[in-house]
Amino acid sequence: MRTTITLEEDVAALVESERARTGESFRSVVNRLLRRSARATPPPVAPVLPELPGRPIVDVSDVSTLLAAIDDERRAQRGVV
Repeated sequence: MRTTITLEEDVAALVESERARTGESFRSVVNRLLRRSARATPPPVAPVLPELPGRPIVDVSDVSTLLAAIDDERRAQRGVV
């Protein structure tokens, strides 16, 4: 099928760069890249996490304090003071 499209400058530069790298024709490069893009699976969408009311129980920005709190909790569970 023959058609006319207008490529934006950055896309045309990418196609031209790929042409120079592979030695393929413009037509071959465009067809190959379009096929690859059409077959590509979209990246997974990150789940939306609920925002809970109140303050956080533990501040995870301070790793050393977080690890100390975990250690204290484990010691308490084992009955070690």
